[in-house]
Amino acid sequence: MKQPWIYSAKVDGAFILAPALLITAVILCFRHSIAATNALPLWMWGVLIIGVDVAHVYGTLFRTYTDADELRARRALYTLAPLLGWIAGTLLYSMGALMFWRAIAYLAVFHFMRQQYGFMMIYGRKERLPHAALRLIDKAAIYMATLYPLIYWHTHMPRHFDWFIEGDFVAVSSPLLPAVALGVYVAAMALYVAKECWLVFKNHTFNVPKNLLLAGTALSWWVGIISFNNDLAFTAANVLAHGIPYIALIWIYGRNQSAVMPGKKMLGIISWRRFFSVSALPLFIGILILFAYVEEGLWDGFIWTEHRGIFHPFRFLPPIDDKATLAWLVPLLALPQITHYVLDAFIWRLKEKGTQWKRVLFYRAEAIS
Repeated sequence: MKQPWIYSAKVDGAFILAPALLITAVILCFRHSIAATNALPLWMWGVLIIGVDVAHVYGTLFRTYTDADELRARRALYTLAPLLGWIAGTLLYSMGALMFWRAIAYLAVFHFMRQQYGFMMIYGRKERLPHAALRLIDKAAIYMATLYPLIYWHTHMPRHFDWFIEGDFVAVSSPLLPAVALGVYVAAMALYVAKECWLVFKNHTFNVPKNLLLAGTALSWWVGIISFNNDLAFTAANVLAHGIPYIALIWIYGRNQSAVMPGKKMLGIISWRRFFSVSALPLFIGILILFAYVEEGLWDGFIWTEHRGIFHPFRFLPPIDDKATLAWLVPLLALPQITHYVLDAFIWRLKEKGTQWKRVLFYRAEAIS
């Protein structure tokens, strides 16, 4: 079996598979220094939150709103997703700020889990398994790699980190639940290892990217949530293992799009071929970071007022404490994230037949296989 890379062994390895493994190794190597750090240093907060976490959200623009053909094909989705997201967010915030943040936190967690599941299925797309049940083992393994650390988190509160704000996750008092979940976790991983060993023996094949993806997911979620009760360890593992692969996925899609349709232009202005060239990579990254900086500047100016040193251009914004204003403003500021979470549930569906995105995303891999 040819290895089922998305773009190439080098690109996939460096930007989709390596981030989770590398950040886990760094955390373990510097575990004593990290354990002694109570809060994120300001410069690191800027790199992780602005440069990766928020920046990756805007990558969705280059898969959706900047693609005229995609917009025409799914006009209702791209219109209703932000509109209904803002309305729902406003209603939730009107019922209580914690209710809003709790809903967004669980939506984000589900999105993070589904991204790992999606990559797992993408890397398993070429496998010819003798029985459908074997695919269920893959699904159980990737879900438990993320679900068990979350169960541990919920049953071992308070932690020294939160997803968005303090108290956004519900504390669960159940000594039995984490023990049962750990048993299911171990069983799922044992079944997966046994299945992979059997396939190697039977077919003399080993799916490198799929197994590295599962290993990186399991290690980064375990170390970031269970092994350390530390904001720096959690944020670094969570953000880098999720954000960098997504940015890479968007760039690969855009790069392949320029090859599939060489004359296509983005917003009728710049060609996809030019924008997603290697030489224009700094421009692509720079635009994502610029959008992220502006968003976080608005958050800091209107809501948090915590990092005025970084967001000096937004110092003129008045902090808002009026509940009626916050009810529509906070969901509006969170709308890029909400839209990103919602759209990603639709735009990467592998089971959907005849979709253009699969032909684009796997264009290079299929051409050289």
